[in-house]
Amino acid sequence: MTLRPYLYPQNLVRQFASALLLKKTTGWRHFVPWLFNGAFRSIPVAAGSVGMGCIGFGYHAVWEVTEACNFSCRHCHAKSGKAGPDELTTSEAHQFIRQVRDVGRFQMLVFTGGEPLVRPDIDDLLRYSKSLGLINVIATNGSLIDRKRALELKKLGVKGIAVSFDSTDRDIHNHIRCNPQAFDLALRAIEACKAAGMVVQFNYTAMTENLATLEDVVHFCHGVHADIMLCYQLVPMGRGGNIADSALSPGQNRELMNTIRRLQRESVTIVEPVAGPQYWPHLLKRDNKDPKPTASRTLFHGCAAGWGLVYVKPNGDVWTCPFVPISGGNVREQSLREIRKHGDIFVKLRDRNQLKGACGDCANRYICGGCRGKAYAATGDPLGEDPTCYIHHTEKPDYLEWMHLSD
Repeated sequence: MTLRPYLYPQNLVRQFASALLLKKTTGWRHFVPWLFNGAFRSIPVAAGSVGMGCIGFGYHAVWEVTEACNFSCRHCHAKSGKAGPDELTTSEAHQFIRQVRDVGRFQMLVFTGGEPLVRPDIDDLLRYSKSLGLINVIATNGSLIDRKRALELKKLGVKGIAVSFDSTDRDIHNHIRCNPQAFDLALRAIEACKAAGMVVQFNYTAMTENLATLEDVVHFCHGVHADIMLCYQLVPMGRGGNIADSALSPGQNRELMNTIRRLQRESVTIVEPVAGPQYWPHLLKRDNKDPKPTASRTLFHGCAAGWGLVYVKPNGDVWTCPFVPISGGNVREQSLREIRKHGDIFVKLRDRNQLKGACGDCANRYICGGCRGKAYAATGDPLGEDPTCYIHHTEKPDYLEWMHLSD
């Protein structure tokens, strides 16, 4: 029997080593229970992950299947609402999914949006992806998932579900999501997907409006035995640009990293920052005065833009990250493999020596690299320095000034 790539011994060893390094650097007390329970459940969704970093640390594609959404969240980077006029058709989508499969290293496909479950042919797309041997994950607001739908999704090859969850305070969550039922519907989806045996992930977006509830969210994840919590930070783009003042300052970024590290010790849920790659040198207690090489570079990679992740827009444009709105090519015209290998923005961001300013000079650029999305939002240059790195900056970046200049 041929092993699936995510079961290759070298991949399993790296996943184990990453979790062991997390244990060492945070004092994580739940490593052993995770190893004998959570690891086996999460390995297929990790899909051959070779370490830890922004949005995980593996080779995978995230596909924004539609711009349509039944919510209008305040921080949405995609300005989701109505379906776009040039979204991939069903047949084009099948061709794209084959391209994902043909990359080889890609074993998992994340369906996101908008709200992916409002796309009329979503079941067909999930079924087709499953037939090609890909592992399906859905990133959703949770509003359309009850127990029946969760079981249907599992039959369609959905191994993991990532539910947006911005606060344990019902009013705060509903305010951010601009829907008075958002909180209760998210809880229903979480319960239904756990009952169906899926890997459950929480997607939390930190901003000034909900930062005070971060600790409660981590405790809640632990209480329901969520497998993963991705702790995003607000990157002011799309509709999120309207609330740029809610983005975190360097000091709040440091507070966030300290809080996550402290809470990880007692949480069964693995918490990973997104748009905060300073977490990895933070765990290793490295600052820019410590240029010594470290073996941890093979396990902590920081920003994933241009490296393992591809983010595909509804019209087929391929970005390096959901927060770097620069296309490396379009899957209607080129293969995903070629775009990922030769697309100009992918080539540039893979080379950390091309980073500019403080990020380019920083000894941590290989295990952090700064957030390319924040750099673009603040300067218009994806190779620029991360304005919220607390090692190098103290003042809150003026995203509004750049956004005004770029109008």
